[in-house]
Amino acid sequence: MAVRNQLIRRPPQAVWTVLADPNAYGEWVVGPSESTPLDGAWPGVGARLRYTVRLGPWSLDGVTTVRHTEPGTELELEASFRALGTARIFLQLRPWGEETLVVCDEHPLRGIGGTLHNPAAEALLQLRHRGMLARLAKAVERRQDEVLHA
Repeated sequence: MAVRNQLIRRPPQAVWTVLADPNAYGEWVVGPSESTPLDGAWPGVGARLRYTVRLGPWSLDGVTTVRHTEPGTELELEASFRALGTARIFLQLRPWGEETLVVCDEHPLRGIGGTLHNPAAEALLQLRHRGMLARLAKAVERRQDEVLHA
Protein backbone atom coordinates (compact mmCIF):
# COMPACT_ATOMS: atom_id res chain seq x y z
CA MET A 1 0.00 0.00 0.00
CA ALA A 2 1.58 3.27 -1.16
CA VAL A 3 1.14 6.01 1.43
CA ARG A 4 2.75 9.41 0.99
CA ASN A 5 2.38 12.77 2.76
CA GLN A 6 2.75 16.30 1.44
CA LEU A 7 2.65 19.54 3.38
CA ILE A 8 0.86 22.19 1.35
CA ARG A 9 1.44 25.76 2.50
CA ARG A 10 -2.22 26.69 2.27
CA PRO A 11 -5.26 26.00 4.51
CA PRO A 12 -7.37 22.85 4.01
CA GLN A 13 -10.21 24.79 2.32
CA ALA A 14 -7.84 25.97 -0.41
CA VAL A 15 -6.74 22.36 -1.04
CA TRP A 16 -10.35 21.14 -1.05
CA THR A 17 -11.31 23.81 -3.60
CA VAL A 18 -8.89 22.23 -6.09
CA LEU A 19 -9.92 18.65 -5.26
CA ALA A 20 -13.58 19.61 -5.66
CA ASP A 21 -13.05 21.08 -9.14
CA PRO A 22 -13.48 18.36 -11.78
CA ASN A 23 -11.78 20.57 -14.36
CA ALA A 24 -8.61 20.75 -12.22
CA TYR A 25 -8.12 16.96 -12.22
CA GLY A 26 -5.56 17.06 -15.04
CA GLU A 27 -3.59 19.79 -13.23
CA TRP A 28 -2.66 17.64 -10.26
CA VAL A 29 -3.14 13.98 -11.24
CA VAL A 30 -0.12 12.55 -13.03
CA GLY A 31 -1.10 11.04 -16.36
CA PRO A 32 -4.44 12.41 -17.63
CA SER A 33 -4.22 14.76 -20.57
CA GLU A 34 -7.92 15.65 -20.48
CA SER A 35 -10.85 14.99 -18.15
CA THR A 36 -14.61 15.34 -18.48
CA PRO A 37 -17.27 15.05 -15.76
CA LEU A 38 -19.70 12.27 -16.67
CA ASP A 39 -22.47 12.72 -14.14
CA GLY A 40 -23.23 13.83 -10.63
CA ALA A 41 -21.87 16.80 -8.78
CA TRP A 42 -18.15 16.24 -8.29
CA PRO A 43 -16.98 15.33 -5.67
CA GLY A 44 -20.26 13.79 -4.48
CA VAL A 45 -20.46 10.04 -3.94
CA GLY A 46 -21.06 8.33 -7.29
CA ALA A 47 -19.83 11.25 -9.40
CA ARG A 48 -17.52 10.17 -12.23
CA LEU A 49 -14.84 11.67 -14.44
CA ARG A 50 -13.66 10.24 -17.74
CA TYR A 51 -10.05 10.97 -18.68
CA THR A 52 -7.46 10.04 -21.25
CA VAL A 53 -3.87 9.09 -20.52
CA ARG A 54 -1.50 9.40 -23.47
CA LEU A 55 1.78 7.49 -23.72
CA GLY A 56 3.46 8.39 -27.00
CA PRO A 57 1.20 7.18 -29.81
CA TRP A 58 -1.04 5.21 -27.44
CA SER A 59 -3.89 6.43 -25.32
CA LEU A 60 -5.95 4.78 -22.63
CA ASP A 61 -9.33 5.96 -21.36
CA GLY A 62 -10.22 5.63 -17.71
CA VAL A 63 -13.00 6.56 -15.33
CA THR A 64 -12.63 7.74 -11.75
CA THR A 65 -15.60 7.39 -9.40
CA VAL A 66 -16.04 9.07 -6.02
CA ARG A 67 -16.65 6.31 -3.45
CA HIS A 68 -16.55 8.40 -0.25
CA THR A 69 -16.34 12.06 0.62
CA GLU A 70 -16.20 14.15 3.76
CA PRO A 71 -16.22 17.66 2.28
CA GLY A 72 -13.10 19.54 3.25
CA THR A 73 -11.32 16.55 4.80
CA GLU A 74 -11.56 13.27 2.83
CA LEU A 75 -11.91 12.14 -0.76
CA GLU A 76 -11.84 8.46 -1.70
CA LEU A 77 -11.74 7.55 -5.38
CA GLU A 78 -11.77 4.40 -7.48
CA ALA A 79 -9.78 4.79 -10.68
CA SER A 80 -10.63 2.28 -13.38
CA PHE A 81 -8.76 1.31 -16.52
CA ARG A 82 -10.57 -1.58 -18.11
CA ALA A 83 -7.43 -3.39 -19.23
CA LEU A 84 -5.49 -2.80 -16.01
CA GLY A 85 -8.18 -3.02 -13.35
CA THR A 86 -9.01 -0.58 -10.59
CA ALA A 87 -7.23 1.22 -7.78
CA ARG A 88 -8.40 2.92 -4.59
CA ILE A 89 -7.01 6.41 -3.93
CA PHE A 90 -7.73 7.97 -0.55
CA LEU A 91 -6.83 11.61 0.09
CA GLN A 92 -7.08 13.00 3.59
CA LEU A 93 -6.59 16.66 4.48
CA ARG A 94 -5.28 17.36 7.98
CA PRO A 95 -4.93 20.91 9.29
CA TRP A 96 -1.28 21.58 10.16
CA GLY A 97 -1.26 24.97 11.77
CA GLU A 98 -2.30 27.29 8.93
CA GLU A 99 -1.19 24.71 6.36
CA THR A 100 -2.48 21.31 5.24
CA LEU A 101 -0.94 17.87 5.53
CA VAL A 102 -2.28 15.78 2.64
CA VAL A 103 -2.10 12.02 3.13
CA CYS A 104 -2.45 9.94 -0.04
CA ASP A 105 -3.04 6.19 0.26
CA GLU A 106 -3.39 4.15 -2.94
CA HIS A 107 -3.55 0.46 -3.66
CA PRO A 108 -4.87 -1.77 -6.46
CA LEU A 109 -8.30 -3.34 -5.99
CA ARG A 110 -9.13 -5.49 -9.02
CA GLY A 111 -7.60 -6.80 -12.21
CA ILE A 112 -4.05 -7.18 -13.39
CA GLY A 113 -2.85 -4.25 -11.28
CA GLY A 114 -3.75 -6.15 -8.11
CA THR A 115 -2.44 -9.45 -9.40
CA LEU A 116 0.94 -8.02 -10.37
CA HIS A 117 1.29 -5.72 -7.34
CA ASN A 118 4.75 -6.15 -5.85
CA PRO A 119 7.54 -4.07 -4.24
CA ALA A 120 8.65 -2.70 -7.63
CA ALA A 121 5.09 -1.57 -8.42
CA GLU A 122 4.93 -0.03 -4.94
CA ALA A 123 8.10 1.96 -5.65
CA LEU A 124 6.58 3.26 -8.91
CA LEU A 125 3.44 4.32 -7.02
CA GLN A 126 5.62 6.24 -4.56
CA LEU A 127 7.26 8.10 -7.45
CA ARG A 128 3.87 8.83 -8.99
CA HIS A 129 2.56 10.13 -5.66
CA ARG A 130 5.58 12.36 -5.19
CA GLY A 131 4.81 14.01 -8.54
CA MET A 132 1.06 14.08 -8.00
CA LEU A 133 1.22 15.69 -4.56
CA ALA A 134 3.80 18.24 -5.71
CA ARG A 135 1.49 19.12 -8.62
CA LEU A 136 -1.46 19.40 -6.22
CA ALA A 137 0.54 21.79 -4.02
CA LYS A 138 1.43 23.96 -7.03
CA ALA A 139 -2.17 23.99 -8.28
CA VAL A 140 -3.47 25.01 -4.84
CA GLU A 141 -0.83 27.72 -4.38
CA ARG A 142 -1.36 29.07 -7.91
CA ARG A 143 -5.14 29.17 -7.52
CA GLN A 144 -5.05 30.87 -4.13
CA ASP A 145 -2.46 33.40 -5.37
CA GLU A 146 -4.76 34.22 -8.31
CA VAL A 147 -7.68 34.79 -5.93
CA LEU A 148 -5.58 37.01 -3.65
CA HIS A 149 -4.29 39.11 -6.55
CA ALA A 150 -7.57 39.41 -8.45
